[in-house]
Amino acid sequence: MFWIDTIILIGSVLLLLAVLSIKFSSRLGMPVLVAFLFLGMLAGSDGIGGIEFEDYSLSYAIGNVVLVIILYSGGLATPLSAIRYAWKPAGLLATVGVFVTAIVTGLAAAWILNLPLTLGLLLGSIVGSTDASAVFSILRAGGIHIRRSLADTLEVESGSNDPMAIFLTVGLIEYLTGNLTHAWGAFFLLANQLIVGLAIGVVIGYVAVWALNKVQLEVAGLYPILAMAFGLISYGLAAELGGSGFLSTYLTGIVVGNRRIPFNRGIQSFHDASAWLGQIMMFVLLGMLSFPSRLVGVLLPGLAIAIVLMFIARPLAVYFCLLRTRFVNREKLFLSWVGLKGAVPITLAIFPLMNGIEGAATIFDVVFFIVIISAILQGSTLKWVAQFLRLDVPPKREPPITLEISSLHEVDADIVDYYIDADSQVAGKRIRDLALPAEVVIALVVRHHQSRLPKGSFRIEADDHVIVVVNRGVRQIVDRIFSRLSSDKRTVLDWPVQVEFPLRGSVRLRALNEFYSIKLAGVEDLTIDQWLRQQIADQELAVGLFVDSSGARLRIRELDPQNQIDLVGLTFVPEQFFTRSDKNSPESGSELTSSEPTEANIDEKNEPPTEQLKS
Repeated sequence: MFWIDTIILIGSVLLLLAVLSIKFSSRLGMPVLVAFLFLGMLAGSDGIGGIEFEDYSLSYAIGNVVLVIILYSGGLATPLSAIRYAWKPAGLLATVGVFVTAIVTGLAAAWILNLPLTLGLLLGSIVGSTDASAVFSILRAGGIHIRRSLADTLEVESGSNDPMAIFLTVGLIEYLTGNLTHAWGAFFLLANQLIVGLAIGVVIGYVAVWALNKVQLEVAGLYPILAMAFGLISYGLAAELGGSGFLSTYLTGIVVGNRRIPFNRGIQSFHDASAWLGQIMMFVLLGMLSFPSRLVGVLLPGLAIAIVLMFIARPLAVYFCLLRTRFVNREKLFLSWVGLKGAVPITLAIFPLMNGIEGAATIFDVVFFIVIISAILQGSTLKWVAQFLRLDVPPKREPPITLEISSLHEVDADIVDYYIDADSQVAGKRIRDLALPAEVVIALVVRHHQSRLPKGSFRIEADDHVIVVVNRGVRQIVDRIFSRLSSDKRTVLDWPVQVEFPLRGSVRLRALNEFYSIKLAGVEDLTIDQWLRQQIADQELAVGLFVDSSGARLRIRELDPQNQIDLVGLTFVPEQFFTRSDKNSPESGSELTSSEPTEANIDEKNEPPTEQLKS
């Protein structure tokens, strides 16, 4: 058997065991990354597998590639709203927080291990950052449900704190090897890491969006590969220019993930699977790289340093950075406990070994031990800590079935799953009474795991999943219709002016008043067609005629062959936009006017009430 055949056989068995260990570790409440590490340790030279592996350069190279894939996938799944909310606290934790953590841990490590101060600070710098692979894995797939503000802060921090950790680690190594002679060089290194990483990440992100929309590929499976190519380019280009490749690729993922691109769902699924495969490979490989027999020698000092890191250094950094923020004490306490360590510290611990730093082997063993302790102790207790601090939230109801628009080109539609709560506005109502825009189709209703193909008389009930095909231009108003009774307080004054929503003439005034907060004068059982006929009884129906009333404009858009009003355009027009003749309206509160159609598209990115499956 050729050597490559043996590697494929061993690798496939390890991959299979790693996937199966996910189920096992979840039942024990243990993070899956720990299971991967232990699997690698069992397969290594000190384990039952007996595989000899001690190639630090290869491990570093593979670790870098995998971290790029993980960060890019994390960026794709990070909504822009998370960045807007969390950039300030996350930015402080990613810079000042890492620095404070590294200093406190480094001083303790130098004293506990009896190392020179520089080597102690080097160890502290290596474990100073929160690991993105660990955070993304636990928060997104570990069954932990916390407030969105906390999750956003942790994810943005973990995705952006690598530049500071790399700066501190590389700066100290350069100092120990005699290549760094003054402090300005260290500050230039940090500035270059941040500025170049930020600029390259954003630029490559927009280039990727342009290419994905303009390059028309005939094979759908090539779109995820094209997207990944830009993520790798972002890392490589930033690294070549002296910037942070990790920060760059994370920002590129955020830009791509928050823009309209073809085959979006397929791209997301591909990168999610790639990130999982990368995590399995990386942690199994790092486990094989370790020597459990050597970890026994650092058991007590490693445990002491881990205790300082988890109970003193990280909490001190969090409370200092978030001193003037809106986070309350129990939220700060939770953020202090989620200073998870993972692949990045182990990868950084390879730096001293590759540069021949004295004591590098001890630093690597201690860092590896700290990662294991952090993953087991912190990772396995996060759910309990969130519940104890009353920060957990009910999990989002996942749809039992999903539909998808699978198109190689951009289409102006979304498929949205709305979960119907008991206090939802549509609960207990028939579809015909919802006053939905004309460009909306309820494709499927799932009730008790059974799918229904609804008609107009179908009544929506609480706990239903309603799957809606919606034109992007009317998405905002559909979100409002399916919202809870208390979640959307907007009146007509809050809606975009001169944005026209198409409605069927058969919609009744009762539904219009209920879902759009428009109090039209008249009998509520009247349809829009009947109401408009009353307002213009003395004139002939014609496309383009409109009536202003109660802050809204209803314009005739289409008439059917029987001269019935088939389609009406609804525009929210606050009274200050009415003409003088509008204000001198009849007693009904409305005024008939002839006008050319005025339409606009909504160009706003609103957070969906549930997961959005984009084309």
